[in-house]
Parts: sequence; structure tokens; C-alpha cells
Amino acid sequence: MWDIDKLDLDAYLARIGHGGPRTPDARTLRAVHLAHVRAIPFENLDVILGREILLDLGGLQDKLVTGGRGGYCHEHNLLFAAALERLGFTVTRHLARIRLGRRHLPRSHATLTVQAEGRTWLADVGFGGDGLVAPMPFEDGATLESGPWRWRLGREDDHWVLRAGETELYAFRPDEPHFPSDFEVANFYVSRNPHSLFTRHVLAQRTTAGARIRLQDHTFTTAPDLADWLTTELALDLPPDDVEALLPHLGR
Repeated sequence: MWDIDKLDLDAYLARIGHGGPRTPDARTLRAVHLAHVRAIPFENLDVILGREILLDLGGLQDKLVTGGRGGYCHEHNLLFAAALERLGFTVTRHLARIRLGRRHLPRSHATLTVQAEGRTWLADVGFGGDGLVAPMPFEDGATLESGPWRWRLGREDDHWVLRAGETELYAFRPDEPHFPSDFEVANFYVSRNPHSLFTRHVLAQRTTAGARIRLQDHTFTTAPDLADWLTTELALDLPPDDVEALLPHLGR
């Protein structure tokens, strides 16, 4: 159903810089999760440029692995899920409802739960913002600390809620099955709806061991300056025409 055999696992692991063990245990899960977050940027630049976002595994691999680009949650986590399954993990794909101070936003965020060493883990390499950098136990009251960041997971009736500090990031029901078509619908909303954050603002971010490097924290007046920053800080090498097209959208 998810076409994971189309993934070039060696190329993916090279892309994220993981040369360690490939055994499906908690140590590998953590190492691959951290490596993915630090190697592949979170960005919506193709949405701003008016391009279609493809979720088939071939398209994801062409863009995020061999193309050296980043993406947003659906792209990141569906690619990551395929890689984990190729490594031997059991993965469940979920759609979550973003909160960030609101309770009635659509279920548009892709996230994952993973089985490893007899435990379930929440894994999410594609939230952006203050999202996870490492997997955390999928247990009521579980906490995770990494560098300057803190997360907490808890139950709320039949939902599970992930918090970064005091901010509620998203909520979802882990028992609700989801299929590729569900992610296609959510992805269409995220990338096409005029009310979507991703169609209205340029978002690009890279996570290091102790910092979030975000495009929206900077101001650029020329395309060469923007291109240099994207290459140096986010490792994104965009064609000059794309950089020129992005420049008027900054600051929106």
C-alpha cells in the first residue's frame, strides 16, 4: 500500500549521514530520527512557487533524497516511515489536528508511531517549528529533553496531545486507521487551500543540536543574498529563477 520497496535505503541513509547500525531497535530509531531532522530542512518553498507536492515515494525520494531539498510534514514523515519499515520497524501513520492555541483546525499534520523493543514511540521528523528532534515514548506523561527543548505527551479523553514547553502542538487518536488517500486529501489542503499557513507564508528551517535556524528570522533585499543564505544556512541550492520568485514573498 505504501510502496516502500521503491525507496533506495542506502541513498536515504547517505543523505542523512547515518552510517551506524541498521537493527530495528530504540537506539537506531533515535539515531536515524536525529540524523533526519538535522540533515533535511523543513520548507514549503515549492508551495510558494506554485508547484504540486507529490507524496508518492518516487517523488519524495527525487526531491528530499537525490534532489537535496526539504519539505513539510507529509513529505518528511512518509519518507521517514518508509525508511523505518525498510529497516525492519513496524510503523503506523497518523493524521493529527494542529493546535497552537486553537482547537478546531483540520487534521492536516502527518505523524508516526513506531514499535521498537516492546514499546511504542512517537516519531515525527516533519513538524517544523518546535517539533520533536528525537522519538519519545508513547506513554501518558512521557517527557523528552534534547538540548534547549522540552516536550511532554499526555492523554486528553481519547486523544493524545504533544506539547513543547507549555504550547500544545497537535492532538490525534492513535486508534484511527489512515490510508494513502487520507494523506493525499490533507496534503491537498495544506498545499492548495488559501487559508493554509503554507500557501500564505514562506517557511524554511534547519535544526542543529541546539538551535532552530529559520528563514523568517532574517531580512533579505536581493536575490543573491537570499540564495547565499539558503545555501550556507539551510544547505538548499535553488536555481536563480526560483530565488528571484521567492524574494517578493518574504515577510508576508
